[in-house]
Amino acid sequence: MTTFTVPPVLEARAPAEARGVARDGVRLMVSRGTAVSHHRFTDLPGLLDPGDLLVVNNSATLPAAIETIDGVRVHVSTEQPDGTWLVEPRDFDAARPGLRLRVPSGSLTLLRPFTSRLWVAAADVPGGRVEYLTRHGRPIRYSYTDRDWPISTYQNAYATVPGSAEMPSAGRPLTGAVLSALAGRGVLVAPLTLHTGVASAEVDEPPYPEWFRVPSSTASLIGHVRRSGGRVIAVGTTVVRALETGTPEGWTDVVIGPDHPIRYVDGLLTGLHEPRASHLKMLTAVAGEEALRASYESALRERYLWHEFGDVHLLLR
Repeated sequence: MTTFTVPPVLEARAPAEARGVARDGVRLMVSRGTAVSHHRFTDLPGLLDPGDLLVVNNSATLPAAIETIDGVRVHVSTEQPDGTWLVEPRDFDAARPGLRLRVPSGSLTLLRPFTSRLWVAAADVPGGRVEYLTRHGRPIRYSYTDRDWPISTYQNAYATVPGSAEMPSAGRPLTGAVLSALAGRGVLVAPLTLHTGVASAEVDEPPYPEWFRVPSSTASLIGHVRRSGGRVIAVGTTVVRALETGTPEGWTDVVIGPDHPIRYVDGLLTGLHEPRASHLKMLTAVAGEEALRASYESALRERYLWHEFGDVHLLLR
Protein backbone atom coordinates (compact mmCIF):
# COMPACT_ATOMS: atom_id res chain seq x y z
CA MET A 1 0.00 0.00 0.00
CA THR A 2 1.17 3.53 -0.75
CA THR A 3 2.70 5.12 2.33
CA PHE A 4 0.77 7.85 4.08
CA THR A 5 1.06 10.11 7.10
CA VAL A 6 -1.54 10.55 9.82
CA PRO A 7 -1.58 14.20 10.94
CA PRO A 8 -1.56 14.59 14.74
CA VAL A 9 -4.94 16.33 14.54
CA LEU A 10 -6.47 13.03 13.37
CA GLU A 11 -5.29 11.10 16.43
CA ALA A 12 -8.20 10.35 18.76
CA ARG A 13 -6.79 11.54 22.07
CA ALA A 14 -9.86 10.74 24.17
CA PRO A 15 -12.84 8.37 24.05
CA ALA A 16 -15.80 9.49 22.00
CA GLU A 17 -17.80 10.04 25.20
CA ALA A 18 -15.25 12.59 26.39
CA ARG A 19 -15.44 14.37 23.03
CA GLY A 20 -19.19 14.87 23.34
CA VAL A 21 -20.05 11.92 21.05
CA ALA A 22 -21.86 8.76 22.10
CA ARG A 23 -19.71 5.65 22.21
CA ASP A 24 -21.65 4.29 19.24
CA GLY A 25 -21.74 7.68 17.51
CA VAL A 26 -18.27 7.47 15.96
CA ARG A 27 -17.97 7.59 12.19
CA LEU A 28 -18.15 4.46 10.06
CA MET A 29 -16.48 4.24 6.66
CA VAL A 30 -17.73 1.41 4.43
CA SER A 31 -15.67 -0.02 1.56
CA ARG A 32 -17.17 -2.22 -1.13
CA GLY A 33 -14.30 -2.62 -3.54
CA THR A 34 -13.14 0.89 -4.41
CA ALA A 35 -16.57 2.40 -3.59
CA VAL A 36 -16.44 4.22 -0.26
CA SER A 37 -19.37 5.60 1.72
CA HIS A 38 -19.57 7.42 5.05
CA HIS A 39 -21.94 6.81 7.95
CA ARG A 40 -22.35 6.84 11.72
CA PHE A 41 -21.74 3.60 13.56
CA THR A 42 -25.40 3.44 14.56
CA ASP A 43 -26.13 2.88 10.85
CA LEU A 44 -24.36 -0.51 10.97
CA PRO A 45 -27.47 -2.72 11.31
CA GLY A 46 -28.97 -1.25 8.15
CA LEU A 47 -25.74 -1.83 6.23
CA LEU A 48 -25.82 -5.58 6.90
CA ASP A 49 -28.26 -8.21 5.69
CA PRO A 50 -30.46 -10.55 7.72
CA GLY A 51 -28.53 -13.78 8.10
CA ASP A 52 -25.11 -12.10 8.21
CA LEU A 53 -22.91 -13.01 11.16
CA LEU A 54 -20.66 -10.77 13.22
CA VAL A 55 -17.92 -12.67 15.06
CA VAL A 56 -16.63 -10.74 18.08
CA ASN A 57 -13.63 -11.19 20.36
CA ASN A 58 -14.90 -11.45 23.94
CA SER A 59 -11.46 -11.05 25.53
CA ALA A 60 -11.56 -8.45 28.30
CA THR A 61 -8.74 -5.93 28.68
CA LEU A 62 -6.39 -6.13 31.66
CA PRO A 63 -4.71 -3.15 33.31
CA ALA A 64 -1.43 -4.41 31.86
CA ALA A 65 0.94 -1.53 32.68
CA ILE A 66 2.86 -1.70 35.94
CA GLU A 67 5.56 0.52 37.41
CA THR A 68 8.64 -0.88 39.10
CA ILE A 69 9.81 0.32 42.49
CA ASP A 70 12.54 2.20 40.61
CA GLY A 71 10.08 3.98 38.34
CA VAL A 72 10.39 1.91 35.14
CA ARG A 73 7.09 1.44 33.30
CA VAL A 74 6.56 -2.13 32.09
CA HIS A 75 3.86 -3.37 29.73
CA VAL A 76 2.94 -6.99 30.41
CA SER A 77 1.98 -8.55 27.09
CA THR A 78 1.38 -12.27 27.25
CA GLU A 79 1.79 -15.22 29.58
CA GLN A 80 3.46 -18.06 27.69
CA PRO A 81 2.67 -21.78 28.09
CA ASP A 82 5.75 -22.27 30.32
CA GLY A 83 4.55 -19.57 32.74
CA THR A 84 7.02 -16.88 31.68
CA TRP A 85 5.71 -13.46 30.70
CA LEU A 86 6.45 -11.37 27.66
CA VAL A 87 7.11 -7.84 28.90
CA GLU A 88 8.13 -4.54 27.36
CA PRO A 89 10.20 -2.18 29.54
CA ARG A 90 9.24 1.27 28.26
CA ASP A 91 11.72 4.14 27.84
CA PHE A 92 14.42 2.01 29.43
CA ASP A 93 17.76 1.30 27.75
CA ALA A 94 19.39 -0.82 30.45
CA ALA A 95 17.49 -4.07 29.80
CA ARG A 96 19.78 -7.14 29.87
CA PRO A 97 19.51 -10.84 30.68
CA GLY A 98 19.39 -11.42 34.41
CA LEU A 99 18.16 -7.92 35.28
CA ARG A 100 15.68 -8.07 38.17
CA LEU A 101 12.94 -5.47 38.07
CA ARG A 102 11.29 -4.89 41.43
CA VAL A 103 7.52 -4.58 41.08
CA PRO A 104 4.80 -4.29 43.74
CA SER A 105 4.77 -7.48 45.84
CA GLY A 106 7.38 -9.23 43.72
CA SER A 107 9.82 -9.05 40.83
CA LEU A 108 10.29 -9.64 37.12
CA THR A 109 13.62 -11.10 35.98
CA LEU A 110 14.51 -10.54 32.33
CA LEU A 111 15.70 -13.81 30.78
CA ARG A 112 16.26 -13.14 27.07
CA PRO A 113 15.04 -10.89 24.27
CA PHE A 114 11.95 -12.08 22.40
CA THR A 115 11.73 -9.28 19.81
CA SER A 116 13.47 -5.94 19.49
CA ARG A 117 11.14 -4.59 22.20
CA LEU A 118 9.81 -7.57 24.16
CA TRP A 119 11.62 -9.66 26.75
CA VAL A 120 10.89 -13.08 28.19
CA ALA A 121 10.67 -12.61 31.95
CA ALA A 122 10.32 -14.86 34.97
CA ALA A 123 7.52 -13.49 37.15
CA ASP A 124 7.90 -13.91 40.91
CA VAL A 125 4.57 -12.40 41.97
CA PRO A 126 1.56 -13.59 43.98
CA GLY A 127 -1.17 -15.15 41.88
CA GLY A 128 -1.32 -15.46 38.13
CA ARG A 129 -1.02 -12.75 35.51
CA VAL A 130 -4.71 -11.85 35.48
CA GLU A 131 -5.00 -11.67 39.26
CA TYR A 132 -1.75 -9.74 39.67
CA LEU A 133 -2.46 -7.14 37.00
CA THR A 134 -6.02 -6.67 38.19
CA ARG A 135 -4.63 -5.79 41.61
CA HIS A 136 -1.53 -3.78 40.67
CA GLY A 137 -1.78 -2.64 37.06
CA ARG A 138 -3.29 0.23 35.15
CA PRO A 139 -4.40 0.39 31.52
CA ILE A 140 -1.70 0.73 28.89
CA ARG A 141 -1.66 4.29 27.62
CA TYR A 142 0.25 5.71 24.68
CA SER A 143 1.45 9.26 24.17
CA TYR A 144 -1.32 10.24 21.75
CA THR A 145 -3.96 10.01 24.50
CA ASP A 146 -4.47 13.09 26.63
CA ARG A 147 -4.73 11.44 30.06
CA ASP A 148 -5.23 8.14 31.90
CA TRP A 149 -8.68 6.58 31.50
CA PRO A 150 -10.28 3.94 33.75
CA ILE A 151 -10.17 0.31 32.70
CA SER A 152 -13.91 0.39 31.94
CA THR A 153 -13.10 2.72 29.04
CA TYR A 154 -11.15 -0.12 27.44
CA GLN A 155 -13.81 -2.83 27.77
CA ASN A 156 -16.18 -3.92 25.04
CA ALA A 157 -19.82 -4.44 25.97
CA TYR A 158 -19.48 -8.21 25.45
CA ALA A 159 -16.02 -8.66 27.06
CA THR A 160 -16.27 -11.58 29.50
CA VAL A 161 -12.89 -13.40 29.47
CA PRO A 162 -10.01 -11.37 31.00
CA GLY A 163 -6.67 -11.69 29.24
CA SER A 164 -5.84 -8.98 26.68
CA ALA A 165 -3.00 -6.54 27.25
CA GLU A 166 -4.69 -4.01 24.96
CA MET A 167 -8.30 -3.54 23.95
CA PRO A 168 -9.64 -5.42 20.90
CA SER A 169 -10.91 -1.98 19.97
CA ALA A 170 -12.82 -2.58 16.74
CA GLY A 171 -15.84 -3.59 18.81
CA ARG A 172 -15.77 -0.60 21.13
CA PRO A 173 -18.77 1.10 19.46
CA LEU A 174 -20.86 -2.10 19.62
CA THR A 175 -23.06 -0.91 22.45
CA GLY A 176 -26.08 -2.72 23.81
CA ALA A 177 -28.31 -0.50 21.69
CA VAL A 178 -26.47 -1.40 18.48
CA LEU A 179 -26.40 -5.09 19.38
CA SER A 180 -30.15 -4.98 19.98
CA ALA A 181 -30.71 -3.29 16.62
CA LEU A 182 -28.58 -5.95 14.93
CA ALA A 183 -30.67 -8.69 16.53
CA GLY A 184 -33.85 -6.97 15.40
CA ARG A 185 -32.45 -6.84 11.88
CA GLY A 186 -31.74 -10.57 11.94
CA VAL A 187 -27.96 -10.17 12.06
CA LEU A 188 -26.31 -12.85 14.17
CA VAL A 189 -23.49 -12.33 16.68
CA ALA A 190 -21.15 -15.05 17.99
CA PRO A 191 -18.00 -14.91 20.17
CA LEU A 192 -14.52 -16.26 20.14
CA THR A 193 -11.60 -15.45 22.42
CA LEU A 194 -8.15 -14.19 21.45
CA HIS A 195 -6.00 -12.53 24.12
CA THR A 196 -4.10 -9.69 22.49
CA GLY A 197 -0.56 -8.73 23.39
CA VAL A 198 0.98 -5.26 23.18
CA ALA A 199 0.64 -3.52 19.83
CA SER A 200 3.76 -4.84 18.13
CA ALA A 201 1.76 -5.02 14.93
CA GLU A 202 1.72 -1.22 14.79
CA VAL A 203 5.51 -0.87 14.53
CA ASP A 204 6.75 -2.96 11.62
CA GLU A 205 6.89 -6.19 13.65
CA PRO A 206 4.81 -9.21 12.66
CA PRO A 207 2.27 -10.28 15.28
CA TYR A 208 3.67 -12.90 17.62
CA PRO A 209 1.85 -15.98 18.97
CA GLU A 210 -1.38 -15.28 20.87
CA TRP A 211 -3.75 -17.68 22.60
CA PHE A 212 -7.23 -18.16 21.16
CA ARG A 213 -10.30 -20.36 21.35
CA VAL A 214 -13.17 -20.69 18.87
CA PRO A 215 -16.17 -22.32 20.61
CA SER A 216 -17.76 -25.20 18.75
CA SER A 217 -21.06 -23.30 18.73
CA THR A 218 -19.40 -20.39 16.91
CA ALA A 219 -17.68 -22.70 14.42
CA SER A 220 -21.00 -24.45 13.71
CA LEU A 221 -22.78 -21.12 13.22
CA ILE A 222 -20.10 -19.93 10.80
CA GLY A 223 -20.59 -23.05 8.72
CA HIS A 224 -24.36 -22.63 8.76
CA VAL A 225 -24.19 -18.97 7.72
CA ARG A 226 -21.80 -19.65 4.86
CA ARG A 227 -23.92 -22.54 3.57
CA SER A 228 -26.98 -20.30 3.72
CA GLY A 229 -25.35 -17.55 1.68
CA GLY A 230 -24.80 -15.13 4.55
CA ARG A 231 -21.61 -13.22 5.19
CA VAL A 232 -19.19 -13.79 8.06
CA ILE A 233 -17.83 -10.45 9.24
CA ALA A 234 -14.96 -10.33 11.70
CA VAL A 235 -15.05 -7.61 14.33
CA GLY A 236 -11.35 -6.84 14.52
CA THR A 237 -8.16 -8.23 13.06
CA THR A 238 -7.85 -10.55 16.08
CA VAL A 239 -10.97 -12.40 14.95
CA VAL A 240 -9.59 -12.82 11.43
CA ARG A 241 -6.38 -14.22 12.86
CA ALA A 242 -8.20 -16.71 15.07
CA LEU A 243 -10.58 -17.92 12.37
CA GLU A 244 -7.97 -18.17 9.64
CA THR A 245 -5.75 -20.33 11.86
CA GLY A 246 -8.20 -23.12 11.14
CA THR A 247 -8.06 -24.91 14.51
CA PRO A 248 -10.43 -24.57 17.48
CA GLU A 249 -7.92 -23.61 20.15
CA GLY A 250 -4.25 -22.97 20.80
CA TRP A 251 -1.51 -20.47 20.00
CA THR A 252 -1.71 -18.85 16.61
CA ASP A 253 1.35 -17.54 14.82
CA VAL A 254 -0.52 -16.96 11.55
CA VAL A 255 0.51 -13.78 9.73
CA ILE A 256 -2.10 -12.83 7.14
CA GLY A 257 -1.08 -10.87 4.07
CA PRO A 258 -1.91 -10.57 0.38
CA ASP A 259 -0.46 -14.02 -0.34
CA HIS A 260 -2.60 -15.68 2.35
CA PRO A 261 -6.00 -16.76 0.96
CA ILE A 262 -8.90 -15.72 3.19
CA ARG A 263 -11.10 -18.78 3.75
CA TYR A 264 -13.60 -17.96 6.50
CA VAL A 265 -14.19 -14.21 6.48
CA ASP A 266 -16.26 -12.14 4.03
CA GLY A 267 -15.79 -8.78 5.70
CA LEU A 268 -13.93 -6.98 8.44
CA LEU A 269 -14.90 -4.28 10.90
CA THR A 270 -11.73 -2.61 12.14
CA GLY A 271 -10.13 0.64 13.20
CA LEU A 272 -7.78 2.75 11.13
CA HIS A 273 -4.20 1.50 11.29
CA GLU A 274 -0.82 3.18 11.28
CA PRO A 275 1.16 3.41 8.00
CA ARG A 276 3.74 0.85 9.20
CA ALA A 277 1.25 -1.60 10.69
CA SER A 278 1.30 -5.21 9.56
CA HIS A 279 -2.48 -5.09 10.03
CA LEU A 280 -2.63 -3.27 6.69
CA LYS A 281 -1.35 -6.42 5.00
CA MET A 282 -4.30 -8.29 6.48
CA LEU A 283 -6.69 -5.62 5.21
CA THR A 284 -5.16 -6.00 1.76
CA ALA A 285 -5.82 -9.75 1.92
CA VAL A 286 -9.47 -9.09 2.76
CA ALA A 287 -10.24 -6.22 0.38
CA GLY A 288 -7.38 -5.89 -2.11
CA GLU A 289 -4.70 -3.26 -2.62
CA GLU A 290 -6.75 -0.92 -4.77
CA ALA A 291 -9.73 -0.91 -2.40
CA LEU A 292 -7.55 -0.31 0.63
CA ARG A 293 -5.77 2.60 -1.03
CA ALA A 294 -9.09 4.20 -2.01
CA SER A 295 -10.48 3.87 1.51
CA TYR A 296 -7.46 5.30 3.30
CA GLU A 297 -7.23 8.22 0.90
CA SER A 298 -10.88 8.89 1.66
CA ALA A 299 -10.37 8.55 5.41
CA LEU A 300 -7.60 11.14 5.35
CA ARG A 301 -9.59 13.47 3.12
CA GLU A 302 -12.72 13.17 5.30
CA ARG A 303 -10.68 13.57 8.49
CA TYR A 304 -11.47 10.28 10.19
CA LEU A 305 -9.87 9.69 13.60
CA TRP A 306 -7.23 7.01 14.26
CA HIS A 307 -6.38 4.71 17.20
CA GLU A 308 -8.52 2.79 19.70
CA PHE A 309 -10.79 5.73 20.50
CA GLY A 310 -11.20 6.69 16.87
CA ASP A 311 -13.51 5.90 13.97
CA VAL A 312 -14.23 2.54 12.36
CA HIS A 313 -13.92 0.96 8.92
CA LEU A 314 -16.12 -1.80 7.48
CA LEU A 315 -14.58 -3.66 4.53
CA LEU A 316 -16.90 -5.92 2.57
CA ARG A 317 -15.56 -8.34 -0.06
